[in-house]
Amino acid sequence: MKNLVKQKLSENKTAIGAVVMLPHPDVTRCLSQAGFDWLFIDAEHGPMSLETMQQMINAMASDCTPIIRVEWNNAAIIKRTLDLGAHGVIVPMVNTGEEAEMAVRACKYPPQGIRGFGPRLTLSDPKYYATANREIMTIALIESATAVKNIDDILSVEGIDVGFIGVADLSLSLGFGLPIKWQESKYLEVFDRVVKAAKRHGKAAGIPTGIAGMPSGSNSAGSVEWAIEKGFRMISVGDADSFIIEGARQAVKRARKTIRQVEREME
Repeated sequence: MKNLVKQKLSENKTAIGAVVMLPHPDVTRCLSQAGFDWLFIDAEHGPMSLETMQQMINAMASDCTPIIRVEWNNAAIIKRTLDLGAHGVIVPMVNTGEEAEMAVRACKYPPQGIRGFGPRLTLSDPKYYATANREIMTIALIESATAVKNIDDILSVEGIDVGFIGVADLSLSLGFGLPIKWQESKYLEVFDRVVKAAKRHGKAAGIPTGIAGMPSGSNSAGSVEWAIEKGFRMISVGDADSFIIEGARQAVKRARKTIRQVEREME
C-alpha cells in the first residue's frame, strides 16, 4: 500500500480533506472524485457499520486516502477498522503519551505493535503486510485540556503522525462551552500551542474547518484560510451533510430569484 497523504505531509505540504458522516458508498465515491486528498469517515459519531465503511472505502477513487475516526482508543476496534482497508485512523481523546503509544501499538504489526494479522487485504495487495507499518497513519485527536497540557508527550511518540484538534470537545473541556467562541484569545492560544508542538516533533497539526457552525469568512478564526496561515497541514474543509445542504440552498436560491424576475416581467 502507498499512503499518499502521509507522503504529502512528509514533504511539508498541506493535505485537504472532508468529513463524511453519511453512511453510503455513493457519498465517498462522489467526494473522492472532487479533488480531496483524503476523506475522514466518522465512525465515532456517524451511524456506520463495518460493512458500510468497507463499501465506502472500496467506492473511493484510488488517489483519495481513506481515513476512519474510530469509536475509541481500543486495539480490537482499531484492528477491525484497519482490516477494512483504511489507510489510517483518527483516535479520539488521546490525552497522554501512554495513550498515544497505545494507539500506535494497535495500528502496527509486531514487533512494533500488537495488531493481529488478517490475510484478506493481501489478496488485493500482496505487499500489504510488508508496507502497512510504514504507511498506516496514526492520528491523535487532541480534544481536552489534559491533552493540551501533555501535547509534547503525545506528539513525541514515535508513530504518531498528526495531532488533530477536536474543536468542539476541546472548547467544552476548556470551559468555553458551545457554540465555539472563536474570538476568545485563551481558546485560540491552544491552537498555537499544538501547531508549535507539532513542528518541534516533526509532526503535522490538523484541524476541521467549514463544518456546521464554524466560521466561513475569509481569514476569520476557524476558517480554512486562517488554518493554513496558522500552519495546520491536515485540514478538512467541510462535511458531506453541509455540502449537500449548501448546494441545495444555492440551487433553490437561484431558481427562486429567476422565478421572481419572470413574475415581475409578467405583471
